[in-house]
Amino acid sequence: MSNHIRLRRGLNIPLKGNALNQITKTISSDILAVKPADFKSLNPKLLVKEGDAVKAGTPVMADKKNLEIVFCSPTSGIVTQIFRGEKRKLLEIRIQSDNLNEYRHIPTPNFRSASRKELIDTLLTSGLWPTIKQRPYGIIPNPEIEPKAIFISGFDSSPLAPDIDFALKAEYETVQIGIDILNMLTKGGIHLSLHAQNYASSPFHKLEKVINHSFDGPHPAGNVGVQIHNIDPVNKGEVIWTVDLYSVAAIGKLFTKGIYDVRKLIAITGPRVKRPSYVECLPGMCMTDIKEYALIKGETKIEKMPIRYVSGNVLTGDNVGPHGYLGFYHNQVTLLSEGNYHEMFGWIKPLRHNKFSFSRSYFSWLSPNKRYSMDTNLNGGERAFVMTGVYEKVLPMDIYPMHLFKAILAEDIDKMEALGIYEIIEEDVALCEYVCPSKTDIQEIISKGIELMIKEMS
Repeated sequence: MSNHIRLRRGLNIPLKGNALNQITKTISSDILAVKPADFKSLNPKLLVKEGDAVKAGTPVMADKKNLEIVFCSPTSGIVTQIFRGEKRKLLEIRIQSDNLNEYRHIPTPNFRSASRKELIDTLLTSGLWPTIKQRPYGIIPNPEIEPKAIFISGFDSSPLAPDIDFALKAEYETVQIGIDILNMLTKGGIHLSLHAQNYASSPFHKLEKVINHSFDGPHPAGNVGVQIHNIDPVNKGEVIWTVDLYSVAAIGKLFTKGIYDVRKLIAITGPRVKRPSYVECLPGMCMTDIKEYALIKGETKIEKMPIRYVSGNVLTGDNVGPHGYLGFYHNQVTLLSEGNYHEMFGWIKPLRHNKFSFSRSYFSWLSPNKRYSMDTNLNGGERAFVMTGVYEKVLPMDIYPMHLFKAILAEDIDKMEALGIYEIIEEDVALCEYVCPSKTDIQEIISKGIELMIKEMS
């Protein structure tokens, strides 16, 4: 029997463009990219040069702090371009696919009898170790530190999020094998959280060797950080690992097939998408491969604006542009209009039935089931960072968010620890940024706070 947790604080953003449960295309990209920026606190070491031939699973870069942690090519082909920024910072490794899908064979032990060290060594050499994240900080974990427990969120509550049950319905057996392997890496067990409304219909509630939990409530109920906070919070000196079900399936395929196979179904979503649906692709896919889904010219004023290509969801995703690449951890692409206009009278304009407001400034709250073609307009500039109490309404965690943010700005390590810096990462406060009346970049503040903690505590 599962442990049921009901969250009342949060917000479901009623954005148009939810993906239908149908697969409309299998994408074989000509160019894919491996981006060091996808991995927090990574100091990359390049392992290939332009012109090198690679297979799917060939290491192309490593972490200078621990050279055992490698990052692999998602496809077979040729390394065509290596992009660097200021001070020769590595930005992208672009690989031209040969469309042969050749895989590097990875020797794997029998996971049922292998030791914990053998399993970890296999994950390290395969390139799948970076699919695991550590709390605190949301970074790639140190393989020498055993976690208190491992947490998996079996659903995503973010705006227009993919249906994980649909995307992984054919991967139940590999997910179970991945669970079996992860269970050997910790003595604290595997905590799996599912949505209460879909708990009985989800195939994953039948998974073995997991501790089941069900969550009900608005976003961010699907965030693994919120789930950890409500089940077994992270304290100073403790380490917890998190991993998503897509990565669990990839780990299962590694130990059954001996290959680095990270192909997955992602959702193409948003108000500027012609056919919101699912496509099969690889991480690092170029956005030009989905240009046929973009609604270039529509009838309304908003649909005539330029399109923003977001790798991920609208709250935490990256604005990569029409020639950018899908992030390693992202399972959706969102297309929406660029809000580069000024609106006369702004929020005091009467009626405004086509605008959504968290504070109920408009009469749109009378239509609770309506969805909106939102854009990226900030509706104002940055203002004074003052106490409003609005953050607490959307953050279902027992912390004082405003006090924590100001402690980070003041670089007060002691207060940051006392106020919960170990419990949150950027995605957990994304809704605070969305509802912020001061237009403050809250996620950037948290990111700086985490960087400061890593620097001071190392």
